[in-house]
Amino acid sequence: MLKQLNYSSARLQRAGARASTRRCQTVSHRAVCVKASMDMEAERSSSSISNRRELLACAALAVAAGLAAAGPAHADDANLSKFEPMDALKGKDYGKPRMKVKDYVTTPSGLQYQDIKEGNGASPQPGDTVVIDWDGYTIGYYGRPFEARNKPKGSSFNDDNKDFYRFVLGEGKVIPAFEEAVADMKPGGIRRIIVPVELGYPEDNWRKLGPKPSTFAGDRALDFVLANRGMIDKTLLFDLELVRVDAPKGGR
Repeated sequence: MLKQLNYSSARLQRAGARASTRRCQTVSHRAVCVKASMDMEAERSSSSISNRRELLACAALAVAAGLAAAGPAHADDANLSKFEPMDALKGKDYGKPRMKVKDYVTTPSGLQYQDIKEGNGASPQPGDTVVIDWDGYTIGYYGRPFEARNKPKGSSFNDDNKDFYRFVLGEGKVIPAFEEAVADMKPGGIRRIIVPVELGYPEDNWRKLGPKPSTFAGDRALDFVLANRGMIDKTLLFDLELVRVDAPKGGR
C-alpha cells in the first residue's frame, strides 16, 4: 500500500514538473513573442519617425528655396546698405542681411527683376502713358498679397481696360521701382520685381505714390507692414504686365 502511495506521489510530482515546464515554455514563448512584437513596433515607429523627419526636412528646404532662394547681397551689388532698413535697428551695425534672389537681374539701384514673359514692340518713352496690370506681396513679411492681378475688367457698357493702372512714365507719380521696371519692358511682357525699401513707397506711406491697393483688405495688409516700427522686413514683390503703351496725344 505504501509503495503504491509513493508511486502515485512520484507520478504526481513528474506530472507537476512537466506542467511547470510547459508553463515556463509557454511563458517564455509569450515573452519572446511580446519582445518580437515590441521590437517590430519600435522598428516601425523608428522608420515612421525617420520618414517624417525626411519629409519635414524636404519641406523645409522647399520652403526656404521658394521664399528666399539666395544669399545675402554684397555691398558692391547695388547702392544699398548692407542690412535691411528696420526702425528698431536704426544706428546699429547689425541686422537682417539684404537678400539677393537667385536668377534675378540686379540693377545699380538695387532693384531685382526677372522677366516671366517677353513682350513685343517698342518700349515706352518718357511722356508715354503706360497701361499695366499688377499684383503685390509683402515678400519680406509672410508674402501676404495686397493686390491681385487679372481682376474682372469692366462690362459691356464700359471701357474693358478701365481697371488697369495707368501712369505717365517719368512724371514721378509712382514708386521709383515702377518707373525703372517699366522703362525697358515691351507690350505684352510680364516682369517680376523685388523692391527694396529705398525704391518703394516714400516714408513707408503707400498713400503718397502709386500704385495703391484697390481693396480695403489690401490697404490693411500693406499698411500693417509699412507702418510697423519694429523689426519687419518691408521688401515688396510686384508682378507687372505691360498691357499697352499710349503716346502723348500731341505727339512727342
